[in-house]
Amino acid sequence: MDGTGGGRRAYIGSFTSAGGRGVTTAAVDPGTGALTVLHHTDAVPDPSYLVPGPGAGMLYAVSETEDGRVAAFSLADPDRPAPVGAPVPVGGSGPTHLTCAAGQLITANYTSGSISSLRLRPDGGLSGPPTVLPHHGGGPVRDRQEGPHAHAVVADPSWRWLLAVDLGTDSVWTYRLDHAGAAPRPHGQTPLRPGSGPRHLVFHPRGEWLYVINELDSTVTCCRWDRASGALEPAATVRTLPDGAGAAGENHPSELVVSADGRWAWAANRGHDSIAVLALEPHGADMELVTTVSCGGHWPRDLALDPAGRRLYAANERSGDVTWFDLDPATGTPHRAGSIEVPAATCVVFG
Repeated sequence: MDGTGGGRRAYIGSFTSAGGRGVTTAAVDPGTGALTVLHHTDAVPDPSYLVPGPGAGMLYAVSETEDGRVAAFSLADPDRPAPVGAPVPVGGSGPTHLTCAAGQLITANYTSGSISSLRLRPDGGLSGPPTVLPHHGGGPVRDRQEGPHAHAVVADPSWRWLLAVDLGTDSVWTYRLDHAGAAPRPHGQTPLRPGSGPRHLVFHPRGEWLYVINELDSTVTCCRWDRASGALEPAATVRTLPDGAGAAGENHPSELVVSADGRWAWAANRGHDSIAVLALEPHGADMELVTTVSCGGHWPRDLALDPAGRRLYAANERSGDVTWFDLDPATGTPHRAGSIEVPAATCVVFG
């Protein structure tokens, strides 16, 4: 099959304010993983992060603007995402991330330092007004941590808890999910190393450990996770750069992904413009930096594994491309296989 027919699709977000085309649809070649651009829509400004719906046929996007909003798209035609209603306000500024959990669409609002929750309608549309849960506090890096900056929201594998990563407060905030349809309920806050600037997190496949990537000090923090109590315990920390690389302020890690077998993790380094290859301890309690390879462009804002786990895709924001890599299963090393032009690319998800 030639990659432009039926089959899997990739959806790529971008900053329209920086010349991006909004949400781009690309066909994924089943044999090579190559992307072919099919369509793009600028129906919502600055759709910097996307997430597929909990069921088939929907795609959601943040609008990372001062008056933050979220938009729902129907994938009845998977090549041409179609807006479902008008974008809905989230009651916060600069939403950077979102997730679907417990019948809610939940956003992390970076500029205003809060998370917002909107109910999902049976047709996949969004029902407002939002419930807004503010964070409080700050950190020692004055120009980045003058207040809270929620950057990501992730449900744990048990779907009982929501974790919100806050760069401004150097912490992870925990919420209990309500499967009766109510908004998440605050549960606790776990401090991480001062000045680390936590940005995103990902769970190990076993669910007992998670990893927080830190934007301000180029590290990953391994944390033990207790899903019974919703308790998070920081443990080992590892750098995403080789010794001697990346002076303070020159590198800003953005994203971390973990292989389905729990052997490898890959981290994106913005500034160093590399992908760090990290070998995981068998039970997930620690990791070790093995090597770094070029991201294939400039300023890798996002990484994504294809559903089969054989390829890695990097959205290189400032060079305006998405580059894909074949993964060596024995060493975890990504090998560049190709790229397409996507101006101001910010994220890649698969439908």
